[in-house]
Amino acid sequence: MSSSSRAMGQGYHRLKKGKVAVDESLMDLTRLLDVTTSTAASAARPNFGNVHYERAKIPEQPLELYEFEVCPYCRIAREALSALSLDPIVYPCPKGGRRFREKVKQEGGRYQFPYLVDPNTAVAMYESADIVDYLFAEYGDGRAPWFLRQRGFAVSTSMLASGFRPFKGRQAVPSREPEKLLELYSYEGSPFCRIAREALCELELPHRIRNVPRRSPDRDDFVAVSGKMRVPYLLDPNTGTQMFESDAIRRYLYTTYAR
Repeated sequence: MSSSSRAMGQGYHRLKKGKVAVDESLMDLTRLLDVTTSTAASAARPNFGNVHYERAKIPEQPLELYEFEVCPYCRIAREALSALSLDPIVYPCPKGGRRFREKVKQEGGRYQFPYLVDPNTAVAMYESADIVDYLFAEYGDGRAPWFLRQRGFAVSTSMLASGFRPFKGRQAVPSREPEKLLELYSYEGSPFCRIAREALCELELPHRIRNVPRRSPDRDDFVAVSGKMRVPYLLDPNTGTQMFESDAIRRYLYTTYAR
């Protein structure tokens, strides 16, 4: 091989290594921006849905929540569920979704979210404020915490949180529906759990949320399953997959279910 050919080959390898380094740097920057904006969204509703409040009872059948992640009103309903360590089945209804939105229209009469169904009491309702009052009356100590009771404050700060990630967890992405429900151990205020939930929402993947906020009596059971207290944690019975790490969960969901 001539010296000029060797030089060209070495130059190509240097360029290739440089491109890999640039790609990795861009990925790191994208990840940093993702976590930063999600943390800012959590800061807009600090500690809301992060801590367990007194729970009077556990529903025999899981509640059902039709919602989409970026919706500020849906966030308020999710915070109430998280604060009570209730584990609903979530049916994601992002914009353009075709899997569950029509059912809400058929059962409730209009496309509006959140929409809560409680099969234990045959109750179904719209309106985040009504959902909050119902959950604490039926499953809590009868009175919601102040950050959920103060309607104007709750809505304005939840809208602010949505503003930090206006396009995440909003629009449906074509996907195949899993045969069995996925499970996500989470709590509402975590910026990392949000990233995993956004992917579940965008792909319209029905799932059981296992809420384990601080002081939750369900944390010991979670540690028995996962081996440590760390969220988010995804269980996919369709593939036998169990995993931590929000970015890994998002990549897995898109690789496995996106079309």
